[in-house]
Amino acid sequence: MVSGDDFTGLATGHSALGDAWQVRDLADRLSVPFLGLVTPKLVRDAALLLFADDLGLCLQLTGKGAPGPVRAEFVSGKAGYRREHGGGTGQLIAKAVGLQKTRQPLHVVDATAGLGQDAFVLASLGCRMTLFERSPAVHAILEDGLARASLNQECAGIIGRIKLEAGDSLHWLQNCEPGSLDVIYLDPMFPHRDKSALVKKEMQVFRQLVGDDEDSDALLEAALAAARYRVVVKRPRKAEPLNGPSVTTRVEGKSSRFDVYSLKALPAT
Repeated sequence: MVSGDDFTGLATGHSALGDAWQVRDLADRLSVPFLGLVTPKLVRDAALLLFADDLGLCLQLTGKGAPGPVRAEFVSGKAGYRREHGGGTGQLIAKAVGLQKTRQPLHVVDATAGLGQDAFVLASLGCRMTLFERSPAVHAILEDGLARASLNQECAGIIGRIKLEAGDSLHWLQNCEPGSLDVIYLDPMFPHRDKSALVKKEMQVFRQLVGDDEDSDALLEAALAAARYRVVVKRPRKAEPLNGPSVTTRVEGKSSRFDVYSLKALPAT
């Protein structure tokens, strides 16, 4: 497992059309091996690659039979479909954040950004987003995905509302002024039981890299101190809430739910 600053089993590489300089620089920054031009399924001396191909940067498990690459993609795929055909403020995450209750643009801190999909939805609905992802490898592919999306005419305005920060959100939140952030969103890593191929693939890669978020309770405590209006926590639908105060309300989906901790009424206008 690769967690925090422990990158055992991680290396970087590229395809014939990938950006070799990008992954060579990442190898230096993360102090991991640079394998050069490789075919991931043939790699035997690394369990996981930060891999640059013609579509950008991705995370790729190695070896025969490994699932396909995981990348932060906002222009096409699931994020593109939600941008074009999503339910606006009727989407579950938008309801949980409270976008149906206010016309005031909100500043939302996504303290566990991952691949940035939820943050992109909120930014597409007008929120100003600050993102944290403490895994340097996941941070790198998220940064790459945001940069690629900023070059797309339909996505550039959305990406302009997203700021990706470096470092650990827990330390940052603990040093914020109390009540200084509108909404804080937490999606800590948990054992995922969704059987869809895409989610299973992403979870395989993420578990190999970061494991579970063992400081989720401390993160909730820090978020509750720093938030002005509410804290929203994404959980498996049947999971226990994080340790802390009682949940104010829940917004439930088929496989997951959003626990909402309301602190103050959102401004109506």
